[in-house]
Amino acid sequence: MALFISLLLIIFQVIDELEDKMIDGGMIIDYHSSDFFPERWFHIVFVLRTDNSLLYDRLESRGYKGKKLQNNIECEIFQTIYEETMESYKKEIVHQLSSNTPEDLERNIDQIMKWIEQWMLDNN
Repeated sequence: MALFISLLLIIFQVIDELEDKMIDGGMIIDYHSSDFFPERWFHIVFVLRTDNSLLYDRLESRGYKGKKLQNNIECEIFQTIYEETMESYKKEIVHQLSSNTPEDLERNIDQIMKWIEQWMLDNN
């Protein structure tokens, strides 16, 4: 229980530290979970998705083994990050992007850059 409380305190400290930086918008956060970031911080949220057979090989090549490999695969199978994101933010700002191939990566970068450019036009 003490460890859980310590982790919560750290999370709240991180959020407090980022609050002033996030207030003006235009920031990008890359994180593997989203359920503790305030909804007011985000105009759009992207969730990268990967086919499980590709993900397994990708993670294994990075040296993931045992429980860490299993947990990551299970999260993708059960759409854990996507579900958390859908519960944490307005549905209209959450977008899934396929991340299976280098072509997907290029397409995702293009799509995100177009969104950023439009956001800047709309908000400057």
